[in-house]
Amino acid sequence: MNRSSVSSSNIRSVGYDLDTRTLEVEFHSGGIYQYAGVLETIYQGFMRAASKGSYFHDHIKGRYPDRQMR
Repeated sequence: MNRSSVSSSNIRSVGYDLDTRTLEVEFHSGGIYQYAGVLETIYQGFMRAASKGSYFHDHIKGRYPDRQMR
């Protein structure tokens, strides 16, 4: 999945697959996680958020099934 670099102290890049509603997040720590069933509106809000980390914790983490890719 292609990811776009983002400005964040914790998150390096973010990708989204509209067909499968899969969100992929790469962290500066090196971990890459995929989140299943993420609505496009959540992805768009994430990309527009002034604080990617806060948005991630408030709207994504713990709310969608995830799996570690790396």
